[in-house]
Amino acid sequence: MNNTGNLLLKNGRIIDPLNDLDESADILLIDGMIKDVVPAGQDISFPQARIVDVGGKWIVPGLIDMHVHLREPGEEYKETIVSGTRAAAAGGFTAVACMPNTIPVNDCQSVTCLILDKARKGFSRVYPIGAISKNSEGSQLAEFAELKKAGVAALSDDGRPVADSQLLRRALEYSANHDLLLISHAEELSLSKNGAMNEGAISTRLGLRGIPHVAEEVMIYRDIALAHFTNRPIHIAHISTRESVSLIRRAKKKGWPVTAETTPHYFSLTEEAVGQYDTRAKMNPPLRGPDDIQAIKDGLKDGTIDAIVTDHAPHSSLEKEVEFDQAANGIIGLETSVSLAMALVRDKVLTPVRMIEVMSVNPARILGVDGGSLTPGNPADVTVIDPDLEFVYQKDDIVSKSANSPFIDWKLRGRAIMTIVGGKIMYEL
Repeated sequence: MNNTGNLLLKNGRIIDPLNDLDESADILLIDGMIKDVVPAGQDISFPQARIVDVGGKWIVPGLIDMHVHLREPGEEYKETIVSGTRAAAAGGFTAVACMPNTIPVNDCQSVTCLILDKARKGFSRVYPIGAISKNSEGSQLAEFAELKKAGVAALSDDGRPVADSQLLRRALEYSANHDLLLISHAEELSLSKNGAMNEGAISTRLGLRGIPHVAEEVMIYRDIALAHFTNRPIHIAHISTRESVSLIRRAKKKGWPVTAETTPHYFSLTEEAVGQYDTRAKMNPPLRGPDDIQAIKDGLKDGTIDAIVTDHAPHSSLEKEVEFDQAANGIIGLETSVSLAMALVRDKVLTPVRMIEVMSVNPARILGVDGGSLTPGNPADVTVIDPDLEFVYQKDDIVSKSANSPFIDWKLRGRAIMTIVGGKIMYEL
């Protein structure tokens, strides 16, 4: 859906952390911009505006997912920029940041420009992430100046760690010249090599090579130590373990320049989801144990973890319907993220305000992009959420081109019912 008309959303619960708003209010969107926000009951009108009563619903700054894989260029049979942003809009996301592990890798101006050109026909804003090293091979830095000029929002070799500590140090130092954030895929490959799931009793029982939690933690410590040494910010992607949370918490208390993210699967599923070799539960980092889930929830609650992302990773049946240890890592997540985060709100892990902080305010701040507030004069990027809407997440209803989700057939509660980008309705349930 692409409705370009002016909009007046009435009687919603405005949740806008940056403006310290959590109240019943109306919001007027005119010519792609936020015109006004007034308490419900006060006079607000615009003759040419479509009026939508959203009583009982949340009106929030457009959600931003700062970690997705859109697969284009190179693997369009899994996802395209258009299909991926359509899924994003269906999940309530007005913007996504796409990782560089495309084919070819986004390590140069031409790939970045191709992504941005394709995104013009998309359903959400797209912020390309450029590679830290050429071809993400970890041996030579990419051309940061060229990538910045082309329009990347940050740098990462996501999918691969920067194993060479000296190269990462140089990347941190060099990134200062271009005001580009580094996003770390924290994995010590010598510890995780050939692993298929979390190392423990279940991996032993299933006869699968395990990935120990320390493979993530060792690299996180190195990365945050280098960030401290260079006095340059680093963002730690998809953390999954209890000790990872502790490391980041201690670093923040010391004032080290670190931020971190996690995903809904790391607070919703344990390694038990692997069941009898269910490849929909295979990802990297792998699903962990109950203590890790609790630590992730605690980290989200106390501010240690800054953002909830999806790490949306589409794969076809060609990559997933194979032996477990041969299957590709990753799951789709754009269409279930809000629902799974809402479970944390109902369980009193997160307040509604904190949920919007980690899904909109903080991603915008960390990436340095527009969004994260409903301030009049800002672009009209708005998400409307029904916190009580119940539905069953079914394969036939998936918008993404791929269906590799462990949450299929789950009964979920809470979802986005309208996604507005620049004043245009890109999704309406």
